[in-house]
Amino acid sequence: MTWSIVARDEATGQIGIAVSTCAFAVGARVPFVATGAGAVATQAFVNPFYGYRGLELLRAGAPAEDVIRIVTAADEGRGQRQVHVMDTQGRSAAYTGADCVPWCGHLIRDGFSVAGNMLAGSQVIEETARVFESSAHLPLPRRFLAALKAGEAAGGDKRGKQSAAMLIHDGEEYPFLDIRVDDHADPLAELARLEEVSRGRYLHYRKFMPSKDNPSGIIDRVEIERRIAESVAAEKESVGAA
Repeated sequence: MTWSIVARDEATGQIGIAVSTCAFAVGARVPFVATGAGAVATQAFVNPFYGYRGLELLRAGAPAEDVIRIVTAADEGRGQRQVHVMDTQGRSAAYTGADCVPWCGHLIRDGFSVAGNMLAGSQVIEETARVFESSAHLPLPRRFLAALKAGEAAGGDKRGKQSAAMLIHDGEEYPFLDIRVDDHADPLAELARLEEVSRGRYLHYRKFMPSKDNPSGIIDRVEIERRIAESVAAEKESVGAA
């Protein structure tokens, strides 16, 4: 009932998951990401413990393939599960249970993986992967969006559409971006709108929030506004030059 992509941006080091489905609030169940550890997408007949246990294993240094092996071996319902994982070294692994609803399957490429079930066909994940690979010039959030939109255009979830989500981490403990559309007639369009809103102010403000390098962040409101204005202007100048 879902397809998702797990990827790392080699230029920025960001790691994240983007997902779309014809079910309610997919962002609350599928994506699990931890800074310095990796990412787990658990779907099909969802087992949330794949996410929690998977991140524990990744934090302990387990490679992606071992994470898949361990979480599925402990689950009697593994035949109806689907999961894909990226570890801290950027290695990917995936599992699609034999009893998942067709079309179901996964693929692993350099730096990312795509998996889906209850889809219109294999073309959904193939197009998602193709567009993700061809849009490396884009920032990771927009690259995720382009890829998922391509998968949707190829048929997407064969039941329809309802929710979508994107979860991305960078070097901080808290997310770089965590946006969700829980119930919408066109969830990917709404997710794209939220991503665009995030670029208007939030992602500029985030640069001055508490961080590993500056645990207090900037707390002078006037200074924050000045720096946000500088950051916005610099981005506009960069876009104009491009």
